[in-house]
Amino acid sequence: MSLDQLIKDCKKEKPTAREDLYRRYASMLYSVSLKYSRNREEAEDNLQDAFITIFTKIGQYTFKGSFDGWLKRIVINTALQRYRKQPVFDIVNEDQIVDIEVEMGEEQVPLQFLLKIIQQLPDRYRLVFNLYAMDGFSHKEVGGMLQISDNTSKSNLARARIILKEKIEAYYAQNDIQSSTQ
Repeated sequence: MSLDQLIKDCKKEKPTAREDLYRRYASMLYSVSLKYSRNREEAEDNLQDAFITIFTKIGQYTFKGSFDGWLKRIVINTALQRYRKQPVFDIVNEDQIVDIEVEMGEEQVPLQFLLKIIQQLPDRYRLVFNLYAMDGFSHKEVGGMLQISDNTSKSNLARARIILKEKIEAYYAQNDIQSSTQ
């Protein structure tokens, strides 16, 4: 079945179409949800809530633009909804902002380790890091989505990068020690 037909059938609330849509996109959208969640359980909850929204709002999809992008945006917004009510963002004095560039070596860091340390970031840093560094939104867009200033977004990104850099350096140091003792 073509994607357009699948979407049309979902708009008609056909249960088999909804099931097919879920099967086709659950894995990809779970990966998106996982980036914005603290752990796997929260990612599963966000994904479930996102699919409820997808099925509720699929009638609003107009076949303009990427359907994958539309789905991802719903997953991201669902995850962000959890945090919008929490006062997790720092108010930052513009004079304190330092744009940090993190240089990484040639060594490879396992993807599971990277995901784990990103999930361990405080909510405000994880959300900004994912939106800006992973999904390519501008600081202005991040600020609008999270209801924070551009400068708060920049500051939170810089702090996230520092934390990640420290954890990756510790990982390198630990692996250097382990490989030299073997």
